[in-house]
Parts: sequence; C-alpha cells; structure tokens
Amino acid sequence: MQPEQQQPLTPAEQRQRALQLLFGAAGPEKTQVRKGLLMLLIAAGLEAVGPWLGKAFIDQYLLPRHLAWAEIIPLLLAFLVSGWIATWLRYRQLVRLAGVAMRSVQRLREQVYAHVLKLPMAFFDRSMTGQLVSRVTNDTEAVKNLYVQVLFVMLDSSIVVVGAMAGMALLEWRLMLVVLTLIPAVVLIVWFYQRWSAPAVSRARQLRSDINAQLAESLQGMHTLQASRAEQRFAQRFDQTGQLHYAARLQELKANAWLLRPALDFLNILLLIIIIFSFSQQRFSGVEIGILYAFVSYIARVVEPLIQITMQFGQIQQAIVSAARVNTLLQEPQGAEQNGSAHMESGSIAIRDLNFSYQSGKPVLKNLNLQIADGQMTGIVGHTGSGKSTLLSLLLRFYEADSGTILIDDKPVHAYGTQHFRERVGLVPQEPYLLAASIADNIRMGRDIAEGEIIAAAKAAHIHDFISAFEHGYATQLGAGGVQLSSGQKQLIAIARALAGKPGILFLDEATSHIDSETEQIVQQTLNELRGKVTVVAIAHRLSTIRDADQIIVLNHGVIAEQGQHASLMQIEQGIYQRLYTLQTLEERETI
Repeated sequence: MQPEQQQPLTPAEQRQRALQLLFGAAGPEKTQVRKGLLMLLIAAGLEAVGPWLGKAFIDQYLLPRHLAWAEIIPLLLAFLVSGWIATWLRYRQLVRLAGVAMRSVQRLREQVYAHVLKLPMAFFDRSMTGQLVSRVTNDTEAVKNLYVQVLFVMLDSSIVVVGAMAGMALLEWRLMLVVLTLIPAVVLIVWFYQRWSAPAVSRARQLRSDINAQLAESLQGMHTLQASRAEQRFAQRFDQTGQLHYAARLQELKANAWLLRPALDFLNILLLIIIIFSFSQQRFSGVEIGILYAFVSYIARVVEPLIQITMQFGQIQQAIVSAARVNTLLQEPQGAEQNGSAHMESGSIAIRDLNFSYQSGKPVLKNLNLQIADGQMTGIVGHTGSGKSTLLSLLLRFYEADSGTILIDDKPVHAYGTQHFRERVGLVPQEPYLLAASIADNIRMGRDIAEGEIIAAAKAAHIHDFISAFEHGYATQLGAGGVQLSSGQKQLIAIARALAGKPGILFLDEATSHIDSETEQIVQQTLNELRGKVTVVAIAHRLSTIRDADQIIVLNHGVIAEQGQHASLMQIEQGIYQRLYTLQTLEERETI
C-alpha cells in the first residue's frame, strides 16, 4: 500500500527524538561521561576558589599595606596551582568527552547504515537518494555537535555558573540575589530565540537535503539531462532551492545576531552597573573592597558561560533538527525478517489467488493463479503496466501480497528464513549494479565465494574469455558503474554474479532489453544450459529471449490473459502475444 505522508515534527517532538538518539548512541559511554563530569566538577570548584584568594589578598594584604611575603607567596602559589590543575582537568575532560562524541557518532552512523540496508523496497520507492545520503553523512555529523555542545559547553558552563553562584552566596548572599536576576533574563532570551529560529533551522536542514537530492539526481541522469537540453531548467530549479535555503539561513542568522551575544553583553554591562551602584550607595553594610573584586570576577564567570551557552543554541538547534531526522529514519519499520526453518530443495513455484495493490481500490494483480515446475523456464510478458514487475517484486519478497499465497516447493514463501531465501534465489536486474571494484569483487558481491567458483560462474555465463582478455583478468578494476564495459558485458557480469550463488531459482527482470543481438544469443545459450537445473522466471520485453521457454505467461491489466508455449500462443488469432511478437519482428526487420 502507498505509505501515508509524514507530518512535520513539532519543536517538542524534535527535542524528544533528539534526546532519544543522544542517550541511545552514548549508552556504552556512561563510564567515560561520569569521569568527564567529575573532572568538570573539580575544575569548576578550583576556578571558584580564585576570586576567594583574590579577595583575601586585597582585604588582608593590599589595602592594609601589609606585604608579608612569607604569607603572600603561599597565597599566590595556591592561586597558580589551582588555576593550573583546573586547566589540566579541562583539557583532560575535553579530550575524554570529545572521544565520547566521536565514538557515539561513529556508532550511530553504523547503526543508521545497517538500518537503511534492511528497509523494505517500498521505502526506497518514496525516498530520494540524496536525502538518504544527507541523513547518513551530514545529519549524523551535526549530531556530533550536539554531543560536543551538550556534553562540554552546556554542562561545563552550567557547572561553572552554579559554582560561581555558590561562591557569591558564601561571600554576600544579598549581592548574589542581584546577580541571580540575570538567569531569568537569559531564559527569556533563549525562549524568544527558539521561537524565532527553530522553524528557520528546520526548514534550512530540509532544503539542504533537497539540494543534495537534486544534485545526486542530476549527476545520476547527466546523460539524459544533457541529451534533452534540460541544463537550464535544472539549473533554475537548483537556484530556486538555493535561494529558499539562503532565506532560511538568513532568518536564522538574524536571530543569532539579535538574541545571542549582543543581548547577553548588554545584560552583563547592566548587571555590573547595578552591583557597583549598590556598593557605592553602601546598601550592604560591612561589604569589603575585596568582596566587590570577587563579585566582579564571579560575574565574569557567570556571564561568560551564559554567553557561551546562548552562543551554542544556533548549533544546538541545527543538531536537534538533524538528530530528530536521523531518529525518524531509525524508526522506519524494517522489512519483516523471517526466521523460518524450511529448506529449499528444488525450485517449484505455485501462486494461489494472489492480489496486490499499491493504493487502496487500485489493484495491480487480481486473483492470480500460476504453477511453475522445478527446473522449468517461464517467460512473463505483457504491455507496460500489466503487472510484470510487480509480480516479480512479490516473488522476491520485496512486497507483501494483499491476499493469496506464494508457495515454493509446496511451502509458503515465509516458511523460509530470509537469509536462506536470498541465498537460494538469484536476480538479474534490468539495470545491472556494478561496484567500483574488480570484476571478481563484482561477481563475489561480498559473499564467501572461492576464486574457482567465481571462474566457474563466469564460464557458465560465457564471459570467462572476455575477462581473461583484460591485462589483469579478474582483478581488473571497473571504475564507477563499470564505465569500461558495454551494456551487454555489464549484464553478463550480473548473470555471473547471480549464478555464483548457485541459486535454485533465477529471476530475470528484462535482462535483455538494453543489449545487442549477439549478447542476447549468449544469454539465451546460458538460459538453455540452465534448463532442468535451475527454475528460471524471465520478465521479457524482447520476446525472442523467451521464445523457447517451457511456458509463457501473458499478463494484461493484472490478470493472466494467455498462457502456453510460443507456438500455441502464436495460433491465437488477434491474441496479445501474437500482436506483440509480430510487431517486434517487423521493427527488427525495419532496423536491419
């Protein structure tokens, strides 16, 4: 069924999903985080001692002109040692927490990639490649900023503020209450900032994904784009998306410029004026000059961390949006992993009363019934939109049928474990997917297949001689997409890849539609040699490929309109197969 369109997340939902992701990925790092927090607490405590030592020096030695160096030098050494230890601890905890962030993001990236590999085909039908790449790369990298800012800047600054407030309260609690009024003002500024910037940040991240998606789409289809002279139109579309991204980023920058450091700097000046004015009016009896120095120092220790906190909100807001997007991707339901214990001995296929639709009320396959014997070659043909590819997707378990049953060796297809099913079923797609790797690696495709088996599969596909003609043979590097090979050679490598797995059932999805006649004859020879050994189901656009099939199924609007061998189908007057075959024969003669 067609999936429902996802609704945009609210800011509260984004924060919730970001926290889920943050704590989930950092779960194994709890010990390291605790050690880092302990270092932060010790460093903040040592830094809070500094103004106390300065107050003691001013009130006890500087103002009274009591320069007792025997007492002053230990005081200065204490100031120096406490500052050095606090600096060293900050360095150690920064390295520790940065390591936590890097490892957590690496773990998250691996988790996202592994999750994407197991998503059902229906998900990829509605997703754009560039957007998925952005999730796995850009968004996970932004999540690293969330770890760094939250674990280091936010926690560090918060601990420093609390320590400074505690030091001020011990010196003069009434003045501390004056400084404390800064906190609600900062909270109010942050609240306004989030209300102003959050929509812009979310939109900017979405538009950045759109930019990546359009770029990937254009690069993948560059031949078609240039051949149809669509460069200008695509450039204009890209420019429009870029302008929208620029506008969203500009709105975000305006929020940063107005509500972050400038506003806090103003509050800092205002607070200093209030403290100095209060001290000058002697509203607090018994307040010493040293306490004024200590408070001015503490205010700097309060205001600067608060400025650091607010300055990070731009990065944090972006990271929250990215983390929420990654979390949303991780919550996409994976394809059902079947754990059946059945073992595929042969390769017979039976379809009983099969129905399927992508959208409710618009059936693609209707009440389909079909029997394919073990080792038999079956061709499936029909007009565009007749349901050929959909039937193949159901046989490959890429989709689930609305109703009906698919049996293999007289057992329901779900009785077989997913891994065993994939090992016993091979697929040759219409557009062969080749890695930027060696020919051997493209045939092996990450499986544990010995070199001898690779050569045997290449010989079965009749490409061993042409591979051996390369200077480096099976070690020849193909480059991105196999640029060195013709369409026919790519397809033959795809066939060898499928045969290397020793499948019991082999599916071909219009595997000969883009190859020349000579290569088609090689494919036909390969299929004839497999007859009786492997069950072959071939969706064919070029009917000459399946002319010698044991049976040919003609689909029309989701139902089986005709069924039989080539000779019997050609006897049906005005039949679909007869018309298709006659038309293709005439086209081939005109081409010659």
